[in-house]
Amino acid sequence: MDRGIPTEEVLTEMRQSETPVYYLVGTPKGRLNKLEAQLVSLPWEKVRESLSVKLLKQDGELYVLACSTSRQAKERGMRRRRMKRYWNRLKELSKQKLDRDRLLMKIGAARKEAGNAARLVELSLPLADQAVTPETFRFRLCKDKLRMVRKQEGQYLLRSNLVGEEASTLWKYYIQLVEVEQAFKTLKMDLSLRPVFHQKDHRIEAHIFVAFLSYCLQTTLQQRLKALAPGLTVRSVLEKFASIQLVDVHLPTTDGRELRLPRYTEPNKEQLLLLSRLDLKLPPQPRPELLDKKPEMTKLKMNV
Repeated sequence: MDRGIPTEEVLTEMRQSETPVYYLVGTPKGRLNKLEAQLVSLPWEKVRESLSVKLLKQDGELYVLACSTSRQAKERGMRRRRMKRYWNRLKELSKQKLDRDRLLMKIGAARKEAGNAARLVELSLPLADQAVTPETFRFRLCKDKLRMVRKQEGQYLLRSNLVGEEASTLWKYYIQLVEVEQAFKTLKMDLSLRPVFHQKDHRIEAHIFVAFLSYCLQTTLQQRLKALAPGLTVRSVLEKFASIQLVDVHLPTTDGRELRLPRYTEPNKEQLLLLSRLDLKLPPQPRPELLDKKPEMTKLKMNV
C-alpha cells in the first residue's frame, strides 16, 4: 500500500498483477470536485471523535472521503495567516511608488510566500506602457473560490481496491501508512541515516542498526511525552537538552601525574523542570580518575 499519489498506469499494473496487490492512496483535489455530486447524497460515517468518512464504490474501486475537524482547524488557521500577510503586503505595495517591473517582482515574492492562498485574490495589473496607479493596480477577494476552499478544508479523498473493507479498517490502514512514512522521514532527517557513504556491507548494516536503535529510543521518548508532556515533541525536547554536555577536565598534579574529572554541565531551571515532568534523573557525577603520566615520545633521526 502506498500513501502517495501514483499515476493511472501504476494503479492499472497493480490491479492486473498476478500476485494480489492492495493499495490505499491519496487522490488530487480535482477528482474530489468531479465526484462531489455523487458524494453529497451519501451519509457520513463516524470513525472516531473528530473524523467522519463517506464511502463511494465506483468501477471496482472504493473512494473514501474523510473529513477531520482537527485537520480543518489547522488548514483554516494556516490559510488565514497566509492570506492576511498577502493582503497586507498588497496594500503596502499599492501605497509605494514603484514602476511596473519592480511591482511585478515584489508581487511574485509575495505570491510565493502566500502559496495557494494567493489564488483567492484576483489582481488587476498595469499594462507594459502604463504607470502604477490606484486605477491600474487593483486587487479583490474571490469569494466564490474562498467558499469552495472553506468547504474542502479538512477533507481529503483516498482511493483503494479494498472494496469489501469497513471504514474503520481502512482508517487503521491509513494511520499505519502515516506512521511508516513518518518513521522513514525521521530516519532520513532527524537521525541522518542517509546518505550512507560506506564501502563494505557490514559497515552499512552497522550504520543502519545504530540508526534503528536511535529510532527505538526516539519512539520510546515520544510515547513518554504523550503520557507525561503531550504538548512537547521529541525534537523540541532534544533541542532543550542539547546544552547539557559531558566534558573532561584534566588537572596536572605535583608528582607528574594527571587528574581527570569527567563532568556534565549542570541543567538550568527549564531543563530541571522538564526532567521532573518526564520523571527522569541524571546519574551522579562520575568519580575522578588519577592517571599516570604519559610517556614522552622519543624522536628518531634518520640519516639519509
